[in-house]
Amino acid sequence: MTGPAQATPHTSSRSAVLDVIRAAGTISRVGLVRATGFTGATISTVVRRLIDDGLVLETGRAESTGGKPRVLLQLNQSARYAVGVHLDIAGITYVLTNLGGSVVARMSRAGAGAEDPPVVVERMAREVDALIEGVGVDRDLVMGLGLVSPGPLTPTSGMRLTPPAMRPWEDFPLDRALEEATRLPVVLDNDATAAALGEHWSGVVGGSSTFAALYMGTGIGAGLLVNGLTYRGASGNAGEIGHICLDVDGPECWCGAYGCTEVLAGPAAVVAAARADAELARAAGLTDGDGEPSRPSVVAEFAAVARAARAGQPAARAILDRSARHLAVAARTLANIMDLELLVLTGPSLAIAGSTYLPVVQEEMDRAFFSRATHPVTVRLSTSAATAPAIGAATMVLQSELVPLRQGLRLPEDLSDAEPGGTARTGAAGG
Repeated sequence: MTGPAQATPHTSSRSAVLDVIRAAGTISRVGLVRATGFTGATISTVVRRLIDDGLVLETGRAESTGGKPRVLLQLNQSARYAVGVHLDIAGITYVLTNLGGSVVARMSRAGAGAEDPPVVVERMAREVDALIEGVGVDRDLVMGLGLVSPGPLTPTSGMRLTPPAMRPWEDFPLDRALEEATRLPVVLDNDATAAALGEHWSGVVGGSSTFAALYMGTGIGAGLLVNGLTYRGASGNAGEIGHICLDVDGPECWCGAYGCTEVLAGPAAVVAAARADAELARAAGLTDGDGEPSRPSVVAEFAAVARAARAGQPAARAILDRSARHLAVAARTLANIMDLELLVLTGPSLAIAGSTYLPVVQEEMDRAFFSRATHPVTVRLSTSAATAPAIGAATMVLQSELVPLRQGLRLPEDLSDAEPGGTARTGAAGG
């Protein structure tokens, strides 16, 4: 949709105006009228309140088009902050972002491992404190904490983490426990959905109305945005392409099905295949000096296989290629169902081996995407693949606290024409 948004996807005029300013980068009051469809009086009132609250700044003037140059507005980036936490068995990633979603601090620590959940929660609370204090941010400016982890999630029991490595966390109310420990409001979602939201909020997906973030960390999933709005499904578990069946006679997956993408193409499958080749296992460092298996995290072992492939180990390259072909078929299935315009590859494992997977997935889209005669599917590697879930987790807080959305409507995709002669940029819509 282009032109004025007479009804935006937001719950209030305040959230709509703030989101347009965020998406545009810089924009004048006249530009806001054009972009939102609100009256000049409404825009003046909302903008004055946003300035009084410290969320928006007046910054310079647009180039004159014959009249008085218009005053430009932009977010006050340091007005508010949000914490994002990505919990995985392999590691815990923390980020602190400013109001615009830019990362101002980040750190990675040991994963959940075999520790009891309450012990991990206490540690996470200490690490969140260290993250905030380390950059000297006033804690009162931190709006909340976004917490993401592999699914499946159940909204009635807080968090339900059922992949085998995290069975001790099953039914543990992690979000509530972490909220009590950190004294911050906690927003919960799965890591793939958060990664997609982070890509969208940052503006890197441009005006793509329907796109997905294909996530591979310890497991495989996807986050979906439709018309600028996150699609979560009935229980928040939409996009589980790791459990699309690619082979009905394939091996059993931990989810109970057979031949799933994850059991055929996931990092654990890659590592298992590498370990089955004694020569490759030694070359990749998957065994100790005595030939006994070493047991770091699956992501770390996957990285070792990827390094062996880059070093010219043909067996390692063949295993990664086979994984990439399976993942590409699952990605094409998702693209066919959702009629995608854009697919972003993200997550810690694709941060490591994205250069191998990207061309294979793109070739599959070019060759066999059902609607390829009408439009292509562009496949890109995220610029923040390793930390995308944590960044997206912080974005969840920013969105829920500042620009809450309602389903069914959206902002203009292109804000460049909202500011003729000015400096407004084309930014992400909605968000």
